[in-house]
Amino acid sequence: MTEITSNRVDWRALWASGDLARFCFVSLGILLHATNETMVATVMPAMVGELAGVQLVGWSLAIYELGAIVAGAAAGRLVSYVALRSNMMVAALLYAVGALICATAPSMPLFLAGRLVEGFGGGALVSLAFVSVERLFPRNIWPQLFGIISAIWGVAAFSGPMLGAIMTEFLSWRWAFGIFTFGGAAMALASFIVLNTPEATKPQAGGTPQPFPYSALACLALSVMLIAAAGIDIALFRSSLLLLLGLIGLTLFFRIDALRPRSRLFPSPLFSWRSPLGCGMTMVAAFSVATCTFTIYGPLLLTTLHDIPLLTTGYIIAAESIAWSVLSIVIANAPLERERLIIVVGALMIASGLAGFAYTIPAGSIPLILLCALLQGGGFGVCWPFLTRVIVASAREGEQTIASAAVPTMQRIGYAVGAALAGIIANASGFSEGLNRDAAASVAGWLFLAFVPLGVFGCLAALRIYSAANRPRLAAG
Repeated sequence: MTEITSNRVDWRALWASGDLARFCFVSLGILLHATNETMVATVMPAMVGELAGVQLVGWSLAIYELGAIVAGAAAGRLVSYVALRSNMMVAALLYAVGALICATAPSMPLFLAGRLVEGFGGGALVSLAFVSVERLFPRNIWPQLFGIISAIWGVAAFSGPMLGAIMTEFLSWRWAFGIFTFGGAAMALASFIVLNTPEATKPQAGGTPQPFPYSALACLALSVMLIAAAGIDIALFRSSLLLLLGLIGLTLFFRIDALRPRSRLFPSPLFSWRSPLGCGMTMVAAFSVATCTFTIYGPLLLTTLHDIPLLTTGYIIAAESIAWSVLSIVIANAPLERERLIIVVGALMIASGLAGFAYTIPAGSIPLILLCALLQGGGFGVCWPFLTRVIVASAREGEQTIASAAVPTMQRIGYAVGAALAGIIANASGFSEGLNRDAAASVAGWLFLAFVPLGVFGCLAALRIYSAANRPRLAAG
């Protein structure tokens, strides 16, 4: 076992023990998932040009996130019944099959089917990587392993858009998915070879496994699909009815989750503004729904309206991710007494970037678009670590673990719902008639503006957290 003294790690000894090499391999699943997730934005213009189906663009993220949510929840429970190595192999193969379907899809519906399978595989790989930390490695190196995971997410956030843009420019968007087909197949084969320890080849022993939230996740999936379906063929009565049913379904999802304490995904009280936890989860939901629009439609609009090269749009999306990573590191050592003020500053940055896109995307000014991307990504980097800490610290006794896992789960749900809502707005604004410059101009004018109220709502939740922290001081004064 690797010795750690004075909070320092002997990385050479850790590598010699085989733990670091094994973990780097396990983390490749995170790299595959995260890189693919961010790559799609820059291949979207070329893909839509070949497959058509611009009305279904919002589904590409929504259905991927749904698959990842379901598989992520399932993978952590399946290790109680099936060996970790077997789980990893199946997840990698699912991922490879999904990527292959996407790479060879002759139409948008089949491409979306591939995205769903990819989401199942990718979500399971991420969940299993975190399970692996607990199952395969000594507790005293967990902080360092989680630090490596954070670095991998940063690398993926940068490399994904760039990979998509480069492959599309020099080969084809299909080859961008082809690479992940080979990557998933290679990981499945390597999992059989590398994960050969007793901990990886036997099911988890002892304890009572948590029940799987079948009803809650089924309700969530149906709700997002109803919202997304409302935007395919815009008609006032039909679309309004599907949207209303979808929103009711989301409410029912959270209600079912609250009534299943042994399988719940979220802490309580989830959205109550009487607690910092409720305000924080409101922020997570509002900003996740509101900010996925640029990733989905930004490159498509910029190339259609202003003939901006895909490589340039890749740089812009990568810059947003880099701003998130860099500022989260820079602000990490800020004093705890400032954390709630920092949350407000970050929320204002996110809302400013979101509102700025409503002007800069139609105008086509690359410096201003880059500034908005830096504001939005940097805002997340500033406030997200502290927001997560406030949410976990405010959770009820015994719900801290649920609260820490709830933040990324809520993000994924927000991205799925936001993508579905963005599809409705984009199609209602002009994409229902096909992809052309006039339709893109109309969509760019409304798409980002429609989500500004959610950005304002997120800022109000942040201010509520700040005022709740200062109220006891004012009373004491």
